Amino acid sequence: MTTQRRSRVICSTDAPAAKIFRPTARTSPRKAAWRLLSPAFWMSAALLGAALAGPAGAQEAWNPFNRAPRDPIEQGRIDSQNDPAEAINREIFKANKLFDDFIIKPLARGYVQSVEPEMRQAIHNFTNNVGEPVVFVNDVLQGNVERALNTTQRFAVNTTVGLAGFVDVADTLGRPHHDADLGQTLGVWGVAPGPAVQIPILGPSNLRDAFGLAATSFVPPVVVHVGIETAVSYTQLGATGVDDVDYRSKLLPNTDALEKTSKDLYVSARLIKAQLRAKLVEEGKAGHVSHNDASGAETPRH
Repeated sequence: MTTQRRSRVICSTDAPAAKIFRPTARTSPRKAAWRLLSPAFWMSAALLGAALAGPAGAQEAWNPFNRAPRDPIEQGRIDSQNDPAEAINREIFKANKLFDDFIIKPLARGYVQSVEPEMRQAIHNFTNNVGEPVVFVNDVLQGNVERALNTTQRFAVNTTVGLAGFVDVADTLGRPHHDADLGQTLGVWGVAPGPAVQIPILGPSNLRDAFGLAATSFVPPVVVHVGIETAVSYTQLGATGVDDVDYRSKLLPNTDALEKTSKDLYVSARLIKAQLRAKLVEEGKAGHVSHNDASGAETPRH
């Protein structure tokens, strides 16, 4: 009976050739199990894990959006380091502010004044329901089974019993709405937000979320062709426009107060948006569904 043998390499640059490859007997299962149970093995594994986690932990501790700022000056300084194109971003911010002041904000104020609160809530419910398929896709991409099931149930219930989504029946049944997009999905899988950017009309963002928005916007023209799919695409487009006005109307108290109190509106809007997006990514990582999930209602768009 022969014993299987293998060669073990000794990592020494000046070792004789005869000692570089040394035949050794294959470790028996009993000896391997004993090594796994030995304290020395687990101590070595713990030290290796700490060494590998060190750089990631240091990066996490540096990230200003994963902790409350010690003071506004320090937070502003750290945040500015993540905005290498600040000069260009400020110019885009000014243009966005003008567009918001003369077009979006008047539409939002008129919407609040002319539409009853009950009807505004129904419209809000409808636009949420139209967007549920996008939420579902990102729930799946994130591996959030609980959230994906919640989104499927919401869409099925609200589209039928909830009269195409105008009534949020699912919420009363314990199936609350949550947001999910490609930027959040990338963040859940460890993609860093990257430098701050200003998106024309849409406002403050970061490179990761901007890429996610562009990729999502490119999908409908590719996958939608004719017939009922085209009708659905137009419905989604119209719902998006209405949702923008509805969304802006909910922001009016927050942005009005921010404009009055902020010494630098650009920095304040950029910081608030970054913190909210970081919170959204953390909620995606947690993978739970609750009424406390952020909907982004406080996010400034200019």
